[in-house]
Amino acid sequence: MGPAVPLLVLAIGALAASIEDCPGYTASNVVEADGTLTADLTLSGDACNVYSTDLPNLKLLVEYQTETRLHVKVYDAGLDVYQVQEHILPRPPSQNVSSSDAALQFLLVEDPFSFSISRSSSGVVLFNTTGSQLVFESQYVYLKTHLPKDPNIYGLGEHSDSFRLPTVNYQRVLWNSESPFIPRISNLYGSHPIYLDHRGDAGSHGVFLLNSNGMNININQTEAGDQFLEYNTIGGILDFYFLAGPNPSDVSQQYAEVVGLPAMMPYWTFGFHQCKYEYWDVNYAAEVVGNYSTANIPLETLWGDIDYMDLRQVFTTDPERFPLHKMRELVNTLHQRGQHYIMMLDPGIHRLGNYSTFTRGEEKDVFLKANDGSDYRGVQWAGEVVWPDWIAPNTQGWWTDEISLFFNPESGIDIDGAWNDMNEVSNFCPNVDCDPAQAAKDSNNPPQPTNPPRNNTGRPIPGFPEDFQPDPSTQHSKFRSRQAGSGQMKGLPNRDLLTPSYRINNHRGGLSDFTLYTNITNSDGTYQYDTHNMYGLTMIAATRNGLLARRPGKRPFVLTRSTFAGAGTHAAHWFGDNNSTWADYRVSIPQLLAFAAVHQMPMVGSDVCGFNGAADERMCARWALLGAFMPFYRNHADMSAPPQEFYLWDLVAQAARKAIDARYRLLDYVYTAMYRASSTGVPIVNPLFFVYPADENTFGIDTQFFYGDALLVSPVVDDYAESVTYYLPDDIFYDFWTLEPVRGTGALVAVDNVTWTDIPVHIRGGMILSLRTESANTTALLRRNNFQLIVAPGLDGKAVGSLYLDDGESLDVGDAKSDISFAWDGKTFQANGTFGYSTDVVVESVVILGDQPTTQQGPWGLNEPFKFTLDD
Repeated sequence: MGPAVPLLVLAIGALAASIEDCPGYTASNVVEADGTLTADLTLSGDACNVYSTDLPNLKLLVEYQTETRLHVKVYDAGLDVYQVQEHILPRPPSQNVSSSDAALQFLLVEDPFSFSISRSSSGVVLFNTTGSQLVFESQYVYLKTHLPKDPNIYGLGEHSDSFRLPTVNYQRVLWNSESPFIPRISNLYGSHPIYLDHRGDAGSHGVFLLNSNGMNININQTEAGDQFLEYNTIGGILDFYFLAGPNPSDVSQQYAEVVGLPAMMPYWTFGFHQCKYEYWDVNYAAEVVGNYSTANIPLETLWGDIDYMDLRQVFTTDPERFPLHKMRELVNTLHQRGQHYIMMLDPGIHRLGNYSTFTRGEEKDVFLKANDGSDYRGVQWAGEVVWPDWIAPNTQGWWTDEISLFFNPESGIDIDGAWNDMNEVSNFCPNVDCDPAQAAKDSNNPPQPTNPPRNNTGRPIPGFPEDFQPDPSTQHSKFRSRQAGSGQMKGLPNRDLLTPSYRINNHRGGLSDFTLYTNITNSDGTYQYDTHNMYGLTMIAATRNGLLARRPGKRPFVLTRSTFAGAGTHAAHWFGDNNSTWADYRVSIPQLLAFAAVHQMPMVGSDVCGFNGAADERMCARWALLGAFMPFYRNHADMSAPPQEFYLWDLVAQAARKAIDARYRLLDYVYTAMYRASSTGVPIVNPLFFVYPADENTFGIDTQFFYGDALLVSPVVDDYAESVTYYLPDDIFYDFWTLEPVRGTGALVAVDNVTWTDIPVHIRGGMILSLRTESANTTALLRRNNFQLIVAPGLDGKAVGSLYLDDGESLDVGDAKSDISFAWDGKTFQANGTFGYSTDVVVESVVILGDQPTTQQGPWGLNEPFKFTLDD
């Protein structure tokens, strides 16, 4: 990592020297109407053709779409340059507001063309391209904006760097790539070309560039110390959405209006999940479930990695190690116990004549094609594979049919969700010179199973059918990387689609290294060169549709590794193949903040205790606690890693029991936050500055976060430490575990003797928390438990909160939902709202915190409003 900064300095210097010779553009035929502006942009001089061919004629479109959203689009006059397809990422409708009513103003400089965006209220400039030339070439687009000194910039994921991005010699590369060990200062699994710029009292705004091409985004300073951000893309257009804020949370909501609101998740998905690559037979998987029960650690969902497949072919099971009849028994048993099962679905389809999923796909012409019209071939887990073209007209139907057939509840495996991995795409062919058949053979893909088939583990598994139990004479024994046509906006002709002159700094090498070749044509005539970053997005949309067809009316659950803008409308995301280290434990927090608060993907989390490498007991205990306060909570490890289930260490088991107990009691609190995210775009997790936007001390904090908007989580972050120093804003808080008041003073607080089963959590004053009176082994049982409400008065003595209730699974609950608001004014407590969800569950008590807490006993039903007043 050491050489990264000086190399970037050289790269930026060389680029600046070359583009200075470019003539830029001149605006003409400017037409202003109420709410719109259009203009022609013409190359101002001789073409510089610095990396490819300058386009002589461009168009400018400016739309005041809403009072808080401004759309600025620069595109080619011939409409040949690739633009993201509307059916993949639908555009938001314009309300065509008057510029005089808009929070943002567009200022055009005609010659040389530049523009700026400013706030209507203050005149503060937010985005300004003056002083640098626009470069718009066939395979290179450049635009630079000024930034304030020492800016607070967040987003531009996916990355494993700090939440507040560095501002000197820093580069974000957007090119989806398999990224084992989540390397720093690198492109990772997803691309989200949006940043949030927070300026304290001056407010926050967002800048979203709707462009799916690979790009380098540089954040740096000039020699004179002037701050800037510059876009360097290898194609596409400049399609900007400027979001006015002014509060940070407003920016999140406005971004959701552009890319879509996140999908509402099923209630059960907030339970605890367990997975490992190398649960090598169905008996092993069942035993893991039994062991969690024996250890008294609630387990909601078991996951099946590629182990279950017959030689790693999707939509198959290993007939000896995962026989279908026994898999059906496993899933039926889980369902009888109120638990769930999710299985892996990779995109690579084994190219084999007697493999029915492949042959049916061939018949329907659903696979990506090479230049000669044959199926494009590569290597993935099953060996030599082909990949679905998710844009092709028959692909959705084929994929839905495969899902419906294999996961048929009556004859197949009745899964509860699907897991899409390897969808960046990951291709084991290292480069364009690869022979897929030979590469599969050389890499031993697929490998033959190494463990012999067995009827059972030799140990009894409590709660499972006879098929899983040993013969009476069997002796008991002890427990014992995933990396191996013109005018149609489909892309200019005659481009170098494999090695463009401008190089993005993909950490895997060339554009086509270890992924789909970028000269592959999609069925609609577009190229992987332009659509690469959206392969995962199109796959998860197809998977979600397939699951919906299988269970109409039920919320689907899809987990994806690869993401692009708008992915949250279809799926949840985990942060990929991290490492079992303290460093990756810590970096899961800035990853969480970026996805949940900026990128509109609320259902996110890391592989708890780490995917690669050997998990350490004390680190795993800390991670079990931290993970319980993230929306998606799953323990997962690689086949090369030792087992790391929570029950394998006494210390980790203790930490997990405490963590899951708190998580489950709080599950309706975070489920309510999920509902707010899916209906309004309000973040499910908040950085501190989202809650305290004027407090400069919060702007760089990425080792603490608000779970929802009321719970401040401040984990121990140092290696093997039993102390932590965290920041408490100038406000009143209450210790979540003891309920004692703690006065924050806008200063750091040092706490010692934080045991390995503890994590500091505080309730923010002014909030009302809804908790179940006790936890449960499954979320189905949890839903039967009553509530206790915790009132945490603010400095003004008042507090508010809310609780959302529904059946937890219906896609459209209609009026069968309750959205209850709670308010405490210092004397009277009131519950109002809508009460469309009928329930027998009640509020048993209300606890009002303070120096002398007061408990008011109920019960109060949750089918109608209620109130009470405390006597003086």
